[in-house]
Amino acid sequence: MNSIFGNNIFMAEKTLDYLWSKQQVTMNNIANVDTSGYKAQYVTFEDEFRKQLMSAKKGTSADINNIIGNSRYYVHDTKDKSTRLDGNNVSMDVENVELARTTLQYQYELNALNSEISRIRTVIKG
Repeated sequence: MNSIFGNNIFMAEKTLDYLWSKQQVTMNNIANVDTSGYKAQYVTFEDEFRKQLMSAKKGTSADINNIIGNSRYYVHDTKDKSTRLDGNNVSMDVENVELARTTLQYQYELNALNSEISRIRTVIKG
């Protein structure tokens, strides 16, 4: 399927998976705002993915396809010291902003994917 449609749909799939995981981690942080000793978590993906894509920018479509297929996101614990006595370092303000930002990114990516599928449908119908 990727060879027919290029890497756009495959990359959109990976991006949506990453954003979904980021939303899950953020909601988990919010759910644990009152848990003593809980350390907020965050997800990384974008920087490493960008580096890999830049390294293959002169590569073939298959090289880029492999980079997309092998890309992973990682969940990390924050090392920030807590200002709270219970040792929890979750900031509701930060988490709510991150959740809103990720939700908007997810919606944007879905719209882009729908546009790509509409273009493909138009080409197929002629």
